[in-house]
Amino acid sequence: MFSLLRRGPGRLSPAQAHQQATDGQAVLVDVRETPEWNAGHAPGALHLPLSRLMAGAALPAAARGTPVVAVCRTGHRFRQAAELLAGRGVPAADVVGGMTAWARAGLPVTDRSGGSGVIA
Repeated sequence: MFSLLRRGPGRLSPAQAHQQATDGQAVLVDVRETPEWNAGHAPGALHLPLSRLMAGAALPAAARGTPVVAVCRTGHRFRQAAELLAGRGVPAADVVGGMTAWARAGLPVTDRSGGSGVIA
């Protein structure tokens, strides 16, 4: 994954992103806002809304020093997140199609209570 990220923001399929996160090769960071996150997110993903990232919030400790796979609803907000992360020297890729594609691929989605989630 590192070679992919050296050329700029990479793009991963939902299955590739899930595998990278599962294998510990990358950390999945969801940049959607809190109501979207609460409705449904990838299990194990870290939450850092784009609005907080834009305001200068630091990456969660678990994402520091590790390649980041950022995800939003459909992939559009990632571009802003990628620019901010790149400016901080953080290697980042995104999930093609975002959480919408993640759910369509049959990958797990959980809500804030740990139950079955939906993509809002």
